[in-house]
This record gives sequence, C-alpha cells and structure tokens, in this order.
Amino acid sequence: MASFQPRTRADQEEWDAARLYPYGTPAAHSRGRRWPELADDPRTAFQRDRDRILHSAAFRRLQYKTQVFVFHEGDFYRTRLTHSLEVAQIGAALARMVGANPDLVEAISLAHDLGHPPFGHGGEEELNRLMEPAGGFDHNLQALRIVDELELRYPSHPGLNLTWEVREGIARHETFFDRPPVPDEFAGFPQPGLEAQLSSLADMIAYCTHDLEDALAIGFVREEELERQVELWQELPPVDDIHPYPPLARQAMTRSFRVRSLIDRLVRAAAQETLRRLSQLGIREPDDVRRHPDPAAGFPPEVEAGLAALKDFLTERVYSDPRTVRMMYKGRMILNRLFEAFYGRPELLPRVAQERLWAGESRFRVVCDYISSMTDRHAMDLYDTLFHPYERSLQGPA
Repeated sequence: MASFQPRTRADQEEWDAARLYPYGTPAAHSRGRRWPELADDPRTAFQRDRDRILHSAAFRRLQYKTQVFVFHEGDFYRTRLTHSLEVAQIGAALARMVGANPDLVEAISLAHDLGHPPFGHGGEEELNRLMEPAGGFDHNLQALRIVDELELRYPSHPGLNLTWEVREGIARHETFFDRPPVPDEFAGFPQPGLEAQLSSLADMIAYCTHDLEDALAIGFVREEELERQVELWQELPPVDDIHPYPPLARQAMTRSFRVRSLIDRLVRAAAQETLRRLSQLGIREPDDVRRHPDPAAGFPPEVEAGLAALKDFLTERVYSDPRTVRMMYKGRMILNRLFEAFYGRPELLPRVAQERLWAGESRFRVVCDYISSMTDRHAMDLYDTLFHPYERSLQGPA
C-alpha cells in the first residue's frame, strides 16, 4: 500500500520550476525579502506572498472601494476587490499560456490596487492635489508603502515582507491609464519582469471589458452603439440559439457571453503576441526581459488599437458621463473636507495615527495614509459624523 507524505517546499519549488519556460521566474530564484525568514514553510515564496496579500486588511478594504460606480449605487457593480480578483484570474491564465509563473502574476495582480483611495480615480486625483506640498500621491507607490510599512502583521518587522519580484510588480504596474514614477530600487532595468508586464496586460483587459459590462447593465451604453462604434465588439461571433431563454434573460445572457468572448479574444491575442516577441528577442532568462528597452508582453498592433479605441469610447460614454462625474465630484468633496479637518485638527485622528505624529512622522503623510486607507463607506460615514450635527460620533474604536 502506497504511503503518501506532505509535499515539502523543495518539492513545490521543483514542480514550480518544471512548469516554466526559461524566461519564467522560478520562486526558488527570487531576489529575496527585506527581512530574513525561516525556510520551513511548504509553500513557495510567491505562493506565500499571494496568501499574505489575500489576508491583509488593505485587501479586505477593497470590497468597499469604487471601481467606477460607487458601491451604494448598486450591489452588482465591480468594486476594487472584484476587479483585483478578475485581474488575478486573467493574469494567471496568461502566465500559464506563455510559460511564466502564475503564482507571481496572481500575487502582483491581487496587490496592484491596494493603494487606491476611496472614490476611484477622482479620489486619487484629489489626494494628489492635497498632497502636492509633500510630493503628491500615487496609488502604486502607496500600495508599495502599504505592503512595506503600513500593514502590521509580524512582531519582528513592519509590512508583509514580500519578495522583491512582487514588490517590483506593484511599483512598476503600468497601463494606458497610469504611467507611474519608478522608485530607485526598481529603476535599474528599463523594463519590469515578464510577470509584472503580464499583470499590467490583465489589468487593461479586465478594466475595459468589465467596465463595459457594468455600463451595459446600468444602461449607460447600448449594444447597438457598440455594433456601430467599437470595432472589437463588431468582430465578436454571433450568439447562437441554444436555450429558449425568456427575452430579458436572453438579453442578459447575450451581454455576458459577448463580454466573455471579448476577454477570451484579448487574452489569446496577448499570449500569441507575447510569445512572438519572446521568440524574436531571443529571451532566455527572466532578466533578459528586464534588460530589453521595450516590453516583451503586449498586444498585436491591431488589437492594441482596438483596445485603445474601446478605452476612448468608455471615457466618452461612461467615465465622462455626468452621472459618473457627479459621483466623482461628491467623492472628491468628501476627501477634501476630511483632509482639511484631520490636517487642521490632528486630535480628530485615531489614536494609532496620533502615535505616528508623536513619533515625528509628517502630518501630511499620516493624514494621507489614514484617508487613503478608508473605504468609500467609511469615508461617507465619517463625513456624516464630522459635518452632520445629529450624526452619532461615539461609534467604533478610537
């Protein structure tokens, strides 16, 4: 009778390396962590990072942070949490198709939005304006700050103590919405690693397709408009009759099926183009990807143009719609008032934040960290507590 034993970390690392092409990043070859750790955990380094991110307080808060539509406008719209999970799924699928490390892509993707403040991009723009005297605000750098300093999980060091590769992917996450500054620690190469690049592609796919699905569901956009104006949508195959759905159910099914078909097309195109570039460039190891002046991961030119056109369509019809702009204006106003109150009266801050001020940290940075960590719901509740005279204020810990 066979006797089975638990797999050790060495077993996991051997399996991890065996599934990768030469340019994939084996967990056993990580550049390491900022703080040394015991090597008795059976998971690989990137699996541990993924799990630490999933269990972090910052990740849980994404449940009530705006993607496009503020959470209280409807329960079925994407939030930062569902978006991050979708990016991780798409990114891991891409990684498996091209022979990169899916655990590393998942970890980067799950963490890529940890630094977003409440109320979406409008909230980030407002915090950046408010923080101008102290160097501004960028959600990539804030995400890195969260995993390096602000999460308090271990007795011997601050932060989550993630691997260099995951931290690189967070710091250098880039899409056509974001061109973030690169910290000196990760600026030694022209490009980030392949897994970081794949996470960025997955973000673009998830962002556009799922925002489109939400916009169709809420009625901002009609499918007839997409048939006329969006080439990527025009190229999708028709939905064949399979089941006699009632009319409204069929409409919902058709919408979801076509969005899923669009995701599939974009993922396949990204995988094929990335493999073509990797072969053409003669990439043989992970750092070859970083040394090359141009990204090794990407879309074919015609698909990239189509995705950019879809992004422009969404910008015009969804992100610039007066209803969306009003939501963002309200969010910016709330953050502005909260920042003004806490900066001017730091005794209003929670005790744990006040302790950082007593230790000599910048008031700008302490206030920014506190406000950017808030969910939309908490920011609105706190606004009511501070500025609506009949709102109760003795709620929750100090």
